[in-house]
This record gives sequence, structure tokens and C-alpha cells, in this order.
Amino acid sequence: MSIKPYNQEASKKKQVEEMFDNIAFKYDFLNHTLSGGVDFWWRKKAINLFGKRLIKNDKKLLRLLDVATGTGDLAWALSVLNPKEVVGLDLSQEMLNRACEKYLNKAPFEISFVKGDSEKMDFQNDVFDGICVAFGVRNFETLEKGLGEMLRVLNKKGVLMILEFSTPENRLFNALYSFYLKNILPIIGRVLSKDPRAYKYLQESVQAFPSGKRMVAILEKVGLREVRYFPLTLGICTVYIAEK
Repeated sequence: MSIKPYNQEASKKKQVEEMFDNIAFKYDFLNHTLSGGVDFWWRKKAINLFGKRLIKNDKKLLRLLDVATGTGDLAWALSVLNPKEVVGLDLSQEMLNRACEKYLNKAPFEISFVKGDSEKMDFQNDVFDGICVAFGVRNFETLEKGLGEMLRVLNKKGVLMILEFSTPENRLFNALYSFYLKNILPIIGRVLSKDPRAYKYLQESVQAFPSGKRMVAILEKVGLREVRYFPLTLGICTVYIAEK
């Protein structure tokens, strides 16, 4: 069953767009607060793994795509890889507005933020050396379709990096984490956000989403190769690295 943000007839895609438009004004604050600031380390670790695979594949003068870029934090952090160009793509115009306010015309590389559908991207085939997406694939209406689109626009030996919430394998820690997601996170979200349903959706979508070896199998099914995964913070989230 597809987990949607709201109890509406509209498609998941449309509801996700509405949800992020609603919370964009406090997204950064909530993101950092609810993770205790560890999200900065998660992004740094993910980019490090991403960069190592790009170097291994002899990728230079990098043209990179950040799917579900949100307010652009990951796109900006890609500066450590010395890219030629970074494109941030997102469904939510309000999130993109925040990204532009924070980063446009301030980067030491070419950076742009564009509104678009990750499952039907307006890019030609084989145009990006690397694609990354942080905490966004859970929100795809059809996961395999979104992954297939990313595969399409990657060039030969292009690298895909996904950073996503996952289910801890340790039973005790998983129980504690599940309690936090179900009982504490929605309360904090309700107090701090004007859209409390967004943080209930976060809990539901995290627990329903495939992780670890299940996610690896899906990535391989759509045609990605050399898939590796790296659990972070006892498996709260996982970095997946693959190539075309």
C-alpha cells in the first residue's frame, strides 16, 4: 500500500508537493532539531562515499544532479567534490524558493534549482556524472520508476548515491527508534509545524520503506550495478552507492 501524507483522493505526488510547500518555512529548523544535528554528519559521510566512487570511476569536471533537493543543503555540500555544475530538482516550489534564497549566486560553481518531477525528468539521456538524493526516494509515487529515470539520465559508469532512513537491525534499538518515530516525533512536529500530518507521514513512510538488502535488490532490479550499502547511526539511515 502506498503511504500518502494526507487522507485525500489526490495522487501521492501531489500530496507530497503540498506537504513540502506547507512546511518549507520551517523545514531546515525542524530537520536539524529532530535529528539532533546529526543530519549534517549523515550528509558529510554520504558525500564522502559518493566522491570516492566518482574518483574510482575516473569522473572529472563533474555535472551532478541532486534529486528532491529541498532547500538545497545537499546540493551546496557537494562543493567539496569541486563540481563543474550542480542541478537541484524538486517538486515543491516553496522548498526551491528557500534553496535559491540560501545558495543561488553564492557557490564557487554553477548551481541551479529547477522545479520538476523525479519520475519524469526533463533531461536528456546520459547527461550526469553523478546523481544523489537524500531522504527523497521514500516520497516517490512509484519507486522503481523514479530509480529508472535516474538511471536513464546517468552517463556510463555514472554514480548514484541515495541517503535514506532505514530500519535498524538491532531489535532493542529498533524498538526504541520505533517508539520515538511513533510517539515523540509527531508531537514535536505538531508543536513546531503548522502541518502536523507531515511528521506522522514521516513515521509511517520510514517504517514502510524497504531498506538494507531489500533496497539493494530493488536497485539491482532496475539495472544498477556494483550496489553497496552503508548503515549509519546503528541503521537509522543508510547510504546506498551504485553505478550505471
